[in-house]
Amino acid sequence: MKKNYVIVLLIFLAFFVISFLTNILGALNPSVSSSYSLNETMAGFLPFSFFIAYGVMSIPAGFMVEKYGEKKMIILGFSLALLASLLFTGIPSFGVFMFSLFTIGTGMAILQVVINPLLRAAGGEENYAFTSVIAQLIFGAASFVSPQVYSWLVTNIDKTVDQQSSFIRFMSGMVPTDKTWVSIYWVFAILSFLMILLVLFTKFPKVELQEDEKVGTKDSYLKLFKNRTVILFFFGIFAYVGVEQGISYWMSKFLQTYHGIDPETIGANAVGNFWGLMTIGGVIGLLLLKVMDSKVVLKLFTSLAIISLAVALFGSVDTSLYAFQASGFFLAVMYPIVFSLALNSLDKHHGAFAGILVSGIMGGAIVQLIIGLISDLTSLKIGMFFNFILLIYILSIGFWAKPLISNKTIDLKKKK
Repeated sequence: MKKNYVIVLLIFLAFFVISFLTNILGALNPSVSSSYSLNETMAGFLPFSFFIAYGVMSIPAGFMVEKYGEKKMIILGFSLALLASLLFTGIPSFGVFMFSLFTIGTGMAILQVVINPLLRAAGGEENYAFTSVIAQLIFGAASFVSPQVYSWLVTNIDKTVDQQSSFIRFMSGMVPTDKTWVSIYWVFAILSFLMILLVLFTKFPKVELQEDEKVGTKDSYLKLFKNRTVILFFFGIFAYVGVEQGISYWMSKFLQTYHGIDPETIGANAVGNFWGLMTIGGVIGLLLLKVMDSKVVLKLFTSLAIISLAVALFGSVDTSLYAFQASGFFLAVMYPIVFSLALNSLDKHHGAFAGILVSGIMGGAIVQLIIGLISDLTSLKIGMFFNFILLIYILSIGFWAKPLISNKTIDLKKKK
């Protein structure tokens, strides 16, 4: 199909909104826990409700896209986010919050399945690597922005009426006085509504997937599930998303518990900086991949992430604050490297394999329950030790992965 840069821009916006909605939970964790008097195990159910939707929906969404088309599925994804956000702002109870998280997660899972092949088709196969990098940078930027917006909202809502702008006064009247953090879900609703309007008035091209990119049949999935390599890489993605959320979700709560840091200002900013540094780390990682084998880069960054997390858990106030943020930089390369090593380790069924890998995002759900449970039995610091197990597993991939195709590098020693 012909390149369609309007669609490419729309997809970039979609990536921004997906990230804005997805990676706010870490900043919200302390406030939500306080509002509903949650112990750590119950707090772990919040990301569980969101990320388990990826495990439930990723593979079915692939079949639905082929049946109903990209435009309808994108509208469905954002509609679920809109309705869930409005429901929660109207009834801000814990049960409704859990339901809304799962519903928004379902919408985001659908969108993730739809927009990646659409980006390849609209931007051109030969530009896919470049446009994917841009999309990831936008994803990281939104993860940096959303905690800043949240912090700005709650800080201004807490001011006296004469100090508030008309927008803040309006927003203040729309949320409970003891749950000002709910205001961010009005922002989610507005963003989702605007995306629905944009998609409705945008003409979509017909996307022709290559045979190897299609979701596959039931038999192809059964065959893949019997493949040891598939299972090992599934747990690689599981471990990565688990540790990504295992640090970003709990870091503000940790800083509040052990160092007395305000979660709605400094804590929220720290979470935002975590994602911002992840974006920068992604750029540095891409440059390193041009001169180093991907397995070497994975081993290097994972080792540094382990050191950074250890410093964060045992350091002083300032050291812990900055080490948590720095860990985002070192996590940056893990997802793309593990994903590419996985796909390059099989010679066929890449579409179905990708669906299985994406379902591994449910690691963000299950790991938080484990951390929460361990924390209640011992302490949050001990609970966060579980992240080391996940990082060690990711580190091991750099030793046992045997891709059929290695990443292309520039030979710096090659003479002209």
